[in-house]
Amino acid sequence: MIKKGLEVKILVGKDKNKTGEIIEIDRLKNRLKVKGANIIKKHIKTTKDKKGGIVEKENFIHISNISVIETKKKKKEVKNDTKA
Repeated sequence: MIKKGLEVKILVGKDKNKTGEIIEIDRLKNRLKVKGANIIKKHIKTTKDKKGGIVEKENFIHISNISVIETKKKKKEVKNDTKA
């Protein structure tokens, strides 16, 4: 199950082999945003509220192009069967 906050590795594209945290998911289009990956430059127009300019932000990546990294490791149980 893919959810916000999981650690993932990018498998293809310009950011191949980078890892990052999921910050947003679009389930209808099967896409997600990874923190620090697939950075684009967006030109923002000046308004009364906000100053315009060029802003760098993350863009969506298709779910098939990522792999979930296991953050919690399962402990192996050690059985002590000592029969004499």
